[in-house]
Amino acid sequence: FKGSVEKSTIAKDLTKVISTTKTELLFLPLFLRLLKIGGQAAVIVPDGVLFGSSKAHKKIRSILIENHKLEGVISMPSGVFKPYAGVSTAVIIFTKVGVEADGTDFVWFYDMKADGLSLDDKRQPVEENDIPDLLEKWKQRDSTQESDRKAKAFFVPKDEIKENGYDLSINRYKEIEYEEVEYEPPKVILEKLRTLEDEIRADLDALEEMLG
Repeated sequence: FKGSVEKSTIAKDLTKVISTTKTELLFLPLFLRLLKIGGQAAVIVPDGVLFGSSKAHKKIRSILIENHKLEGVISMPSGVFKPYAGVSTAVIIFTKVGVEADGTDFVWFYDMKADGLSLDDKRQPVEENDIPDLLEKWKQRDSTQESDRKAKAFFVPKDEIKENGYDLSINRYKEIEYEEVEYEPPKVILEKLRTLEDEIRADLDALEEMLG
């Protein structure tokens, strides 16, 4: 999913867009060059493309958001490409636009946890599968509706992404809902520990008597 090439072998029209030798970054301006206005692409990228802090990483993300229309980011679990690769990946979906007014307003995120196969090297069929839900929510997405960031799918406005250095990692924006756990008072726990110690001591005494 990632690698590098000799700088001298990179097409000049690509180096004008982004200065890098990383193939996972160079592919994106290449796709933009190949697309016609209004054309759409869905590209699988390693997670590092979403949050890398180098100038090249930030530049290509800003191009997708500011100059074109970044439609969605689908986070996939590590293991979906096993046994060939275990790296975490995502799908970014974007449309090539002709004018900035047609560009990004909101980006749709989806947190995919399962694809119907186990996430180990065997990739056996399992019951958990988010793909049908993903496809349904993609068809029904509506950025004008209130977006719950605790859900699997939600929208993030362009300005917020820009404020975060064009970071596209879902964990940057997803809200984690923690379940409240109630514990017994410390005195009760200590009393239970003392009782347990007494039981262990009694068992040890009984064992010692058996051994003579």
